[in-house]
Amino acid sequence: MGLFDRLRGDGGPRVAFFGIDGVPYSLIADNPSRFPNLTDLANDGAGGAIDSIVPPESSACWPSLTTGVNPGTTGVYGFQDREVGSYDTYVPMGRDVQATRVWDRVTDAGRDATVMNVPVTFPPQRNVQRMVSGFLSPGVEKAAYPDELRDDLQNSNYRIDTNAKLGHQADKTEFIENAYATLDARYEAFSKYVKKDDWDLFFGVFMTTDRVNHFLFGDYEQDGEYKEEFLEFYEQVDEYLGKLRSQLPEDVTMLVASDHGFTTERYEVNLNTWLEDEGWLSYQTDDHDSLADISEEARAYSFIPGRLYLNLEGREPRGSVPESEYEDVRAELRKAIEELEGPTGEPVAQRVVTKEDAYRGPHDDIAPDLTVIPTHGYDLKAGFAGNDEVFTTGPRNGMHSFENACLFVDDDRARIDDVDLFDITPTILDLLEMETDRTELDGASLV
Repeated sequence: MGLFDRLRGDGGPRVAFFGIDGVPYSLIADNPSRFPNLTDLANDGAGGAIDSIVPPESSACWPSLTTGVNPGTTGVYGFQDREVGSYDTYVPMGRDVQATRVWDRVTDAGRDATVMNVPVTFPPQRNVQRMVSGFLSPGVEKAAYPDELRDDLQNSNYRIDTNAKLGHQADKTEFIENAYATLDARYEAFSKYVKKDDWDLFFGVFMTTDRVNHFLFGDYEQDGEYKEEFLEFYEQVDEYLGKLRSQLPEDVTMLVASDHGFTTERYEVNLNTWLEDEGWLSYQTDDHDSLADISEEARAYSFIPGRLYLNLEGREPRGSVPESEYEDVRAELRKAIEELEGPTGEPVAQRVVTKEDAYRGPHDDIAPDLTVIPTHGYDLKAGFAGNDEVFTTGPRNGMHSFENACLFVDDDRARIDDVDLFDITPTILDLLEMETDRTELDGASLV
């Protein structure tokens, strides 16, 4: 128990989950002396590399991690999705997640959940004990519920996210300072509500790790200018996770996980520019900046990250590819992307996954026909405004990877082998001793 007796109903086991967005397992495993707390967590329980999902993009990953099901069931495929039967697009938010979140299962069972800073949860739900939404939220004022939580976070200078625009500057000093300020405020809030000791599930996410990785991960892997600053930042992350672990009562099991891995970025690949160059994509006019501007002759288009769609008759409003030719045209597009080489001659695509192999569920009507998992170093972009070149470089030197996400479970019964994001929610539910129908979830408990 905590310092004070908690007013909790059934006295069952509890779980505290801490997300560290985008942290690769290899970073921790290769530097055990610099990250003693996560290393101890792995040694005392279990730790290992896990796979992300297709596609490994945070807007799709967090809904899958928190539900245990794939995007065909969550209904969220990435940062931008398309309306059914339309060329209109939207940015998926919390209400667009169609599957049951792990904290909803906890609440439905009459138990309490505190949820803090999970991406794609805006607006905050009012059926949980307390929630502050994460990535994609406009600010604390609208992102926190109930009012007491909102007021407390505003008074403590809590931040939803790091200012990523600062990372575009050549001098990263201000960006790093902003990242620390965000991290510090996040820890203070997590610590305060962990100590309240009135929840059955605590679910909080450190998003700043992803931001730091995007702008400094190449420095870490390539011995760049900011390698030491990168490692020092992660030492602070590790210290905070160690402090949070020490604050947890004995009846709480701690989990730490990331939603995808990370690797060095060398090139941005503008897939819609490539599609246009290869005759797959054309526009109604020279002034174009959205999906709605594609022409009737267009045969394919792309959304980030690496999602390819045929302009299919009967599905897209101005579809040009007959349904009878779907398989042949998709195979042609797949072969073309598999043959695409980067500036130094290696394939851009590590593998290309079909719709049927990646997605299943009642919301697969907006699923991409092909999803490209890129070779490390090639960050797949889209956009409809047009670029002069297929291969460009930008301010980022780090990009997401499908493999090498991380998972740590403070339970020596856990086994982390051939694991992906879908296994995290079943594991949490198992640790909470909550029964679930195995057929409802795409993963399985690791305990």
